[in-house]
Amino acid sequence: MSTITEKMARWAADLRFEDLSPEAVREAKRFLLDSLGCALGGYTKHDVEIALGVLEECAGEGPATVIGTGKRLDPVSASLANALMVRVMDYNDIYWQQDPSHPSDIIPAAMACGERAGGDGKELIVGIVLGHEFEMRLCEIAFPGIRERGWHHATLTAFAAPIVAGRMLHLDWEKIQHAIGISGSRHATLGAVTAGKLTMMKNTVDPMATQSGVLAALLAEKGYTGPEHVIDGKEGLVHCLGPEWKLDILVDGLGESWRITRCGMKAFPTEALTHTPISAVLDLVREHDLAPERVKKVIIRSLARAADILADPSKYDPRSKETADHSLPYVIAAALVDRNVTPAAFTPERIMDPVIREQLHKVEVVADPEIEKVFPELQRVHVTIETTDGQRYEKQLDYPKGDPRNPLTDEEIEEKFDALAAPVLSAERRAKLKEAVWNLENLGSISELMVLCAKDL
Repeated sequence: MSTITEKMARWAADLRFEDLSPEAVREAKRFLLDSLGCALGGYTKHDVEIALGVLEECAGEGPATVIGTGKRLDPVSASLANALMVRVMDYNDIYWQQDPSHPSDIIPAAMACGERAGGDGKELIVGIVLGHEFEMRLCEIAFPGIRERGWHHATLTAFAAPIVAGRMLHLDWEKIQHAIGISGSRHATLGAVTAGKLTMMKNTVDPMATQSGVLAALLAEKGYTGPEHVIDGKEGLVHCLGPEWKLDILVDGLGESWRITRCGMKAFPTEALTHTPISAVLDLVREHDLAPERVKKVIIRSLARAADILADPSKYDPRSKETADHSLPYVIAAALVDRNVTPAAFTPERIMDPVIREQLHKVEVVADPEIEKVFPELQRVHVTIETTDGQRYEKQLDYPKGDPRNPLTDEEIEEKFDALAAPVLSAERRAKLKEAVWNLENLGSISELMVLCAKDL
């Protein structure tokens, strides 16, 4: 009997640019530009500085370009560095069904292995679409999701990343299957990285899973083998993590439609479940011109997991960026004070700002069973703002800005890109990079794109 990984690997090995729909191609370019903006913004962060310092010591020279530095390293090291840059600000894409994920964390695997293979812009588009396809399908197969069982979604990325890496290296289906087995069997991630007080690992585990996929593909290329039954066999993913699973979702209808067209982008650099409440609070604050000193209480009715993950006691006293951008009280406090939530809200100075911290105790998060019933189809929240003069303002939202049902426009993506990349790239370089992305299918090599990502300021 064939395993599920055989079916996945066979389809991935055969996928060509000509198979993709125009909508999938367009979304691949949009997600690439958004991810490059996040990476260029992430290049300036302390987490990345530390990681690049370590790679300076242990990485080898190679064909894969590192964003920001422009250095060329081995694909394994470059994929880790670039994926960390994409992820570190918690500002890249988001998909949430049974499990959450950030499929663009896998784009650096397509970049690194694509450069090694001498791939062109069309090949990079294939890699991006493929990563979103399987990462998003993996998010749909567990009931309840693995995050509800205590496992982080990087566990799933370790199964998707080797498919992308293997396809970009033009491996045959059997070697891609082995790559899935190599990576998937050795990279399970504990949910502890996003529970309670958060650390730098919150944004690092998924890049490490991407790195794992690249290493696995390179091993498989040389003949290394991995368990074919790593998902559906004895002591595989399903066996170890427990019921219930719908594995047919991984392969049913492949190529008939494209998951990438259903993925969302982040309008705020924060945890996904904070986006709808931020959007609702900002609407009320702007509509009624509410100054923070006029706000007595903000009541947010949301999912039980939002109350559990985003409003536990540690989230009312955030001391780091990682905890603050996963703190519903903090991001709502920032929205009240700044009338927006941008990367500027997560500097050490801003996190400890007394005006923002005065607002934290005003935020109450309530788990609502009725909202639970409509998730994940709707990301509904109900927000009530009570004022010191006795007024009461309410708003219900079903999904935030950036959701596929209310997507960022191309112009908004460019604005986000420019804001993030401006400290690293000149206006002329940013314009060239944007042009290259929007015309990616005509680009002769992925390396041409990567050269434009090197700091020139």
